Amino acid sequence: MQEDNSIETEGRHRRTSEHRVVRHRAAAWFSGRRAYLAAAFAVVTGLGVTGVALATADPDGSRSTTTVATDEQARARAAQRADRADRAEPVTATASPTATASPTATTSPSPTAVAGSSPTATPTKRATSKAAPKKATRAATAKPAWVHPMPGATVTSCYGMRWGVLHAGIDLAMPADTPIRAVAAGTVVTAGWAYPGYGISVVVDHGNGYLTHYAHQNRTAVQVGDRVSAGQVIGYEGSTGDSTGPHLHFEVHNGLWNQIDPAPWMRARGVDLGC
Repeated sequence: MQEDNSIETEGRHRRTSEHRVVRHRAAAWFSGRRAYLAAAFAVVTGLGVTGVALATADPDGSRSTTTVATDEQARARAAQRADRADRAEPVTATASPTATASPTATTSPSPTAVAGSSPTATPTKRATSKAAPKKATRAATAKPAWVHPMPGATVTSCYGMRWGVLHAGIDLAMPADTPIRAVAAGTVVTAGWAYPGYGISVVVDHGNGYLTHYAHQNRTAVQVGDRVSAGQVIGYEGSTGDSTGPHLHFEVHNGLWNQIDPAPWMRARGVDLGC
């Protein structure tokens, strides 16, 4: 029995010794870890080497007053640096005067706008609007350079061969005494009975190598040497000479007695004779 108690007591002592060893090792491990963590924290917050040394020099895990004061000062300095850096950016961004709108763009009135609001601008526009109808009226009343010799007449014969001979002009029929007009400006070179078969005629020289001939008239309204204009009455329709009824025999000469077809020649000048 005593031997059993001695064995039990010895086992207790052994276990107690083992527990102390374990506690001592654990305490040493935790102490080392605390020192390591304190050093890492000091590096992150910018404490420097001195703070780290003070923190790791505390083996029993208690922090000294000197270390805490050093940490607070370091944090305060870091906060001040950070605060100045934050305030520096907006000052730089707003310092430039070009960031604001130019006063001339918003306050200075445009010279064009001022001129447009001037009371003198309205009379100018009215004067222009009044001048436009005058130009249109002049254009409408301007006489054409070439006209039909007897407007509204019926074509009874065109230029070409007829009855085996050349019909060297165009025949235009209207009632007797219908006015006959000069097709363009020129000088009268013939007026009256001048050529066999043509009856009473008028020939107008247009001064460009071409002449126009108006035959079979009842009477003329011009004399040789007269200057005539386009559309001016030069005689009246009749049936004098070799004629079977009242009509105008109209010819175009490229040089006297060199008759050409009047239809295309007058068409090129804006007048359709109907042939």
